[in-house]
Amino acid sequence: MMNASHHRVVIVLLFTLLLLGVTSFSTVKANSFPSSIIESNRNTGVASSSCSLLQSSDKRPLTSIPYCGSINLESTVTSTRPDVSSETSSSHNDTTVYQYVVNDEVKQADVITATQTKVSTDDRNDEQEFEVVKKQKKLKVLFLSTDTGGGHRASAESLANQFLKHYPGTEYDLVDVWTPTKVYPYHTIIKSYKHLSAHPRQWRLLYYMSNTRLYARITDFHSKITCYEKIKKQLEEYDPDVVISVHPTMNYIPEKAIRNIAKKKNKYIPFFTVVTDFGSGHCTWFQGNVDMLYVASDRIKKLAKRRGYSKKDNIVMTGLPIREDFAIEAGKMGDRTTDEGKKYRYGMKDKLDLNPSKKTILVMGGGEGVGSLSKIAASLQNDLKSQGVDATICVVCGRNEQLKNELNDKNWNMAPENKKNMKKRKMLQVMKRMVTRGKKFDAKHETNAGEINKEGDVDVVGLGFVSNMAEYMVAADVLVSKAGPGTIAEAAAVGLPVMMTSFLPGQEAGNVDIVLDGGFGEYREKPKQIASVVAEWMQNDKKLEEMSRKSSQTGHPHAASEIVHDIMRISMEKI
Repeated sequence: MMNASHHRVVIVLLFTLLLLGVTSFSTVKANSFPSSIIESNRNTGVASSSCSLLQSSDKRPLTSIPYCGSINLESTVTSTRPDVSSETSSSHNDTTVYQYVVNDEVKQADVITATQTKVSTDDRNDEQEFEVVKKQKKLKVLFLSTDTGGGHRASAESLANQFLKHYPGTEYDLVDVWTPTKVYPYHTIIKSYKHLSAHPRQWRLLYYMSNTRLYARITDFHSKITCYEKIKKQLEEYDPDVVISVHPTMNYIPEKAIRNIAKKKNKYIPFFTVVTDFGSGHCTWFQGNVDMLYVASDRIKKLAKRRGYSKKDNIVMTGLPIREDFAIEAGKMGDRTTDEGKKYRYGMKDKLDLNPSKKTILVMGGGEGVGSLSKIAASLQNDLKSQGVDATICVVCGRNEQLKNELNDKNWNMAPENKKNMKKRKMLQVMKRMVTRGKKFDAKHETNAGEINKEGDVDVVGLGFVSNMAEYMVAADVLVSKAGPGTIAEAAAVGLPVMMTSFLPGQEAGNVDIVLDGGFGEYREKPKQIASVVAEWMQNDKKLEEMSRKSSQTGHPHAASEIVHDIMRISMEKI
């Protein structure tokens, strides 16, 4: 017979499974087991000639990932502090110079400082230098994520690129640990996300119900019973040296499994979490036993501390890891409000075949071109044209070829929204002729009529899947987009003001606050409201420059590089 406490446990577990079932009740049957959307493609062997993150089912190549080979790594740690033993040198201002042995050739890599502390010139003159040589095998990095939105994969890509740039020879994989388990409901995570993201009310319900400590502990308990051994087996097969989670659901069980695998193999395997949310974070992000937790904003850092899971010393605010293109373009452009910045942006518009003399508005809706992009573009074109603003509206349609063709084939001069304005202009012209024939004409009305008669020259350009997004954001004066964390981080990296049009409840709500509190954008949902505010911005250069400066203050274009250097520093100390 079960006592009362046993009954309570059973009831709680049943309730948990019921809630978890919400994530897939309308998309996947309980007895269906879809194959993993992420396939294994490990990079091993000395003669490896290419390296890429594992492909998703759409088979789109990740062309941004460069060569990855198998290289022996030697590092020389040079301490610039006097009278410090080699055992304690890692805690001071160490400068690491890496040399890579490739086919018996020694190649010099970048000089990397372990900390931001600087030693003055006077102190350096009296210091005694010494060297400590460490030898380390090639590093195998395992990223944990799944294709629930493009942000997680994008962050993993940016980090992988930095590993290859600064630590050639790094081998890596991107693994979805849940789908291969074939355990309901965890294996349905991808299809469930696609359904819930298209139904915000259901997403909101599940997000807030699950974002509690009690729910997280119950889910952790259930998933440990049903999935732990399967996940442990997966991770053990990869035999990683370093594990990096970029997904909120891949922290608790994977971290436990990695610790046990390390104990079994008698070695240390560092486990890191890189939070890919900007302003809001689900409680599953924050586990107390990770080696380091990297967060994108002060809001997330405070949230992690308040949750109580993460140790304060193990939380680092670095910014969101984004593509290196943004760091490169931010460096070339500098402050976009200066003469040098304006000159660079002028050249970028010309490079992209955009009219440099016109304002540029970049409209985005995600990789699939979702959202009411067509209505937003029409409202923008109507308001800008009627208010006499010359502009180019670039609409990123992603893989939505139909929308792209509709925008490019449409006769915007005869758009329905403009017919009303044409009638108004004709009426004003008739009134003006009547007045000039003998009636008294008000000068103010004459001025207004002249202003209305002047139309803006507005182009609408439909773009497909854009691989050079950093260049388009440099060229743009304003970004119109949903409040995705990666998109906002990329915009802030190049000082771009943002008009937000939508967000996923809970998960992306904090992103809206990041922009509003930062003073570099606004939030509107209806296309006419969006167009009205943006048209006002386009006629106020002072306002745009002010928002741009505030946007730059929020940006962290070098976040990916900083995270990778810190991960490597910690790993070299512990492995």
